[in-house]
Amino acid sequence: MAADPSKELFEHVKDTTSGHHGFHLPADNFVKIPQPFYDSATGTGFEITKFMALEIVAAVVMLIVFIWFARKISKGRPPKGRFWNMVEIMLLFIRDEVARPAIGKKDADRFLPFLWTIFFFVLGCNLLGMIPWAGSPTGAFAVTGALAIMTFVTVVGAGMMKFGPVGFWVGQVPHMDLPLVMSIFIKPMVFCIEVMGIFIKHFVLAVRLLANMFAGHLVLAVMLSFIAMTAELHLLLWSGVTVASIFGATAVSLLELFVAFLQAYIFCFLSALFIGMAIHQH
Repeated sequence: MAADPSKELFEHVKDTTSGHHGFHLPADNFVKIPQPFYDSATGTGFEITKFMALEIVAAVVMLIVFIWFARKISKGRPPKGRFWNMVEIMLLFIRDEVARPAIGKKDADRFLPFLWTIFFFVLGCNLLGMIPWAGSPTGAFAVTGALAIMTFVTVVGAGMMKFGPVGFWVGQVPHMDLPLVMSIFIKPMVFCIEVMGIFIKHFVLAVRLLANMFAGHLVLAVMLSFIAMTAELHLLLWSGVTVASIFGATAVSLLELFVAFLQAYIFCFLSALFIGMAIHQH
């Protein structure tokens, strides 16, 4: 029986299934991820999925790059070389064009470690998705949801540290000169709307990143699947479809490379904006 084409397409854009975690390579090869914390006989324990492994790779690369970078600048000498200058430019861009305008120059530097980490981690996960047969962890809601929760905790924590646990939530209602009777009805409604808005903004933060990364990889998978779908047809037709698919996939890949940087920037910018809104209330 022929395989379900839709199922084969989704293999490229989803995490591996339980008990079968690894990387699908060409010629039906499969590299399984070691599971030291999982008992396959009983089906219990902690499984390391493909996306988890890729997230670990992104985190390790970040540690190597930034520990090395920190050691370079700790000696008081400017970093030399194109790569290190590029890293410094990106760090300064986030500080000067994202954090300080959104949060304020006085408070921004306190949140720079978080914003730098979230930007480069999202960027690393996005770029890993450009490697054939790997996958993008940011194409899974579990990953983008966890990142959004981290931002939510940072936003609410920053607001509560500045205004107090009660003052932060009370401050969600802007000052309104209303008669007492109207205040009893309107202010609770405004409070509920504002609190719901906080949760919705962070939910959308996760969905936006997920949708952009998932959709891009799915489009690539669909375009390349045309080659396999026409393999048994006339050679001339297959050749034309193959050439068109490869050129189309190349163009979309270049667009995906741009989107990888763009989505990391948007996630970082919105995180900074939400932090600024939390510590600078109505």
